[in-house]
Amino acid sequence: MLSVVLLVIVGLLAGMVNAIAGGGTLLSFPALVWLGVPPIMANATATLTALPGYIGSAWAYRHDICAEGSLRLRSIITVAAFGGLAGAGLLLVTPGEAFVGIVPWLLLTATVLFAAGQRLVAVVRARGLTIGPALSALAIFLVAGYGGYFNGGLGIMLLAVFSLVGFQNLHGMNGLKNLLSAVLSLVSVTTYATAGLIAWESAAVLAISTTVGGYIGARQARRIRHTEYLRALIVGIGAVLTVVFFAI
Repeated sequence: MLSVVLLVIVGLLAGMVNAIAGGGTLLSFPALVWLGVPPIMANATATLTALPGYIGSAWAYRHDICAEGSLRLRSIITVAAFGGLAGAGLLLVTPGEAFVGIVPWLLLTATVLFAAGQRLVAVVRARGLTIGPALSALAIFLVAGYGGYFNGGLGIMLLAVFSLVGFQNLHGMNGLKNLLSAVLSLVSVTTYATAGLIAWESAAVLAISTTVGGYIGARQARRIRHTEYLRALIVGIGAVLTVVFFAI
């Protein structure tokens, strides 16, 4: 019962922060590991349970999603799907012992990206940096590949890439971020499930609560003007978890 309650709370929080600020995997992944799920399986399960939240958030933003820059929306989605597949394939061939050693560095990377994400997007926008279709597709593919391998910090990286590609509408960027996260997560999860890497009992509880949290978060995102406190809390949690994973 304690495990179920923990998963429900973590799922609600992860879904809400994914919709509002990103970084929900920094909550769900460590929670699964703490409950005894092996790291690679925890990573795969966290990606699966984030998927319904992404779908719920994308649906809430459905009227804002449109293509900007040099790539069509269909092209962006297709490239992201192939990137997610590549990242998931890479995870499958990573030995369990090696992934355990990589996890602290992945958490550190995700936390740093999350902490610096707004500044990164602001710098890109302030300098008016944009890239052409080929480089745009490559950037989206690489970020999607990262998301297929490890979901943490994906939202911030997607927002930064969208700015490079030429997006300007922030609501549209948030909507597309959730849509692409859903697409590449769906591709990745299909690969994980085929390989038997999903902890289904934990996934069922987390998926439902994350879906509810994602929809609530997306509905409230427009009303929240000061997300810096939420972001600071997530960064703090990520930093503590990074230190813990380096220590064990």
